[in-house]
Amino acid sequence: MRGPENLVTYVEEGSLAWKAGIRPQDLLVSINGNPIKDALDFMFYCSDEPVLEIVIERGKRKKRVHINRKEEEPLGIELAPFKVKRCKNKCIFCFVSQLPRGLRKSLYVKDEDFRMSFLYGNYITLTNLTEKEKQRIVNQRLSPLYVSVHTTDPDLRRRLLGNERAGDILKEIEFMAGHRIKMHTQIVLCPGYNDGEELDRTLRDLGRFYPYVESIAVVPVGITRFVRTDIRPLNKEEAMDALSRVERAQRRFKRRYGEPLVYAADELYIIAEKRFPSVSHYGEFPQIENGVGMVPLFLYQARRLSMPKRFQDRRFLAVTGVSFYPFLKTLVEKLKKHVNIELIQVQNRFFGETVTVTGLLTGKDIIREVSEFKDSAEVLILPDVTLREGGDLFLDDTSTRDLQDILGLEVRVVESSPQGLISALEAKDED
Repeated sequence: MRGPENLVTYVEEGSLAWKAGIRPQDLLVSINGNPIKDALDFMFYCSDEPVLEIVIERGKRKKRVHINRKEEEPLGIELAPFKVKRCKNKCIFCFVSQLPRGLRKSLYVKDEDFRMSFLYGNYITLTNLTEKEKQRIVNQRLSPLYVSVHTTDPDLRRRLLGNERAGDILKEIEFMAGHRIKMHTQIVLCPGYNDGEELDRTLRDLGRFYPYVESIAVVPVGITRFVRTDIRPLNKEEAMDALSRVERAQRRFKRRYGEPLVYAADELYIIAEKRFPSVSHYGEFPQIENGVGMVPLFLYQARRLSMPKRFQDRRFLAVTGVSFYPFLKTLVEKLKKHVNIELIQVQNRFFGETVTVTGLLTGKDIIREVSEFKDSAEVLILPDVTLREGGDLFLDDTSTRDLQDILGLEVRVVESSPQGLISALEAKDED
């Protein structure tokens, strides 16, 4: 059973905290009189304070320690991870609900935690915030937050999210904006539900809260073969209609605010078979982690790429998903003049062929597609987005070691950028 969130799990030996007598398994009760509930409180209340009065609890006894430190000198403490607040919505388009059984447990966790939104950019719907939590967001300036809006129509939002508490999104956004909390927002576009005039309305409503609504992403719904509702993917005509509405809103916002404010996901342009805007259109790429501007940025970087003096004299295979294949192929064809490399498009059989993004490829699908080419290659290049962050597991729990053993190829994981690919191919001085 996990301990409380203010539990000290690690103290660096010789650190300020260690010298003050703080040890693992102590509870961090307060800092300078402020109660500590979790790691976020800890970060907030000791971020720039040179003098700290810390109360810890060990067993049934409380102890007060004093620490004097130089500016931003770390204490050397780690607290227990968050007990993530779970999502109680039953969204009809929820991707987690479209997962098959038998995957690792962490993939089925639906978080709805404002702390994760602030720290990691996880999207939340604001449907489960308590008054205390809202006040904490304001007091600790937890800004920006990432908010899934989908629609501003109260009845439609309740239907989409499967939650009677979901209707008052404009009230919640107004509260955040009124307290100068900035938000990046998203609309997951579901044909027949929140597209067409509903999309126009949502964009108008959100635009009123600029500059506190800093960006709006319009993202097409993702559908797996395990979907249990009547939600379906957008077709070309629907994607074209959505883009025309987004572009009208962009022109309006640009006249009013000097920036587009709303951005369409790359996948919308791909479905509509329309050209991407220039990279300057995306400003500082506020929604790039949401698939907004990734492809245009990749193409821009690829055009300006400097070729290394030498490449490795080896035979390479690179893999990618269906959506990104045409764009990566452009770069690979350019590289073929210098190095022996082939590109393989991997169909997603695991989730179904409606899932075309590279980040949702599984190890078994990659093994299946690469098997017929393995004898003509020595090195397999994998984009890092296919793996669990910081790890070597695919969504189906296949590992990079499994790929090496089954395919008999050296596996190299690279950053998903032109330079990342070049780094895997470039001859180093010791080669």
